[in-house]
Amino acid sequence: MGTAVRDISTSEFTTEVLDATVPVVVDFWAPCCGPCRVVGPDVEKLAGRVGDDAKFVKVNVDDNRDIAMKYGIMSIPTIAKFERGAIVSQVIGARGADALASELGL
Repeated sequence: MGTAVRDISTSEFTTEVLDATVPVVVDFWAPCCGPCRVVGPDVEKLAGRVGDDAKFVKVNVDDNRDIAMKYGIMSIPTIAKFERGAIVSQVIGARGADALASELGL
């Protein structure tokens, strides 16, 4: 799968996140958000460490407001871990890769 954290849209969310057979870490972000740009490389680093044990994707909340509203994403960055279609843990705000791993249980 590689370490790239792929940007997905509303049309891909069900297939990529809700129907996934492994945990999925979703980075809810927006281009205008400074802390989102800070945490992005740490999410990439964590994806590289975790490998195929979880999938990592990004959702631009400006372009996909319906998903953000559905999951109550009020502050960004929010990094959420989905398992079997539901959020099981989330981190709001920028954190380093180690803190993300710990708080998300990875």
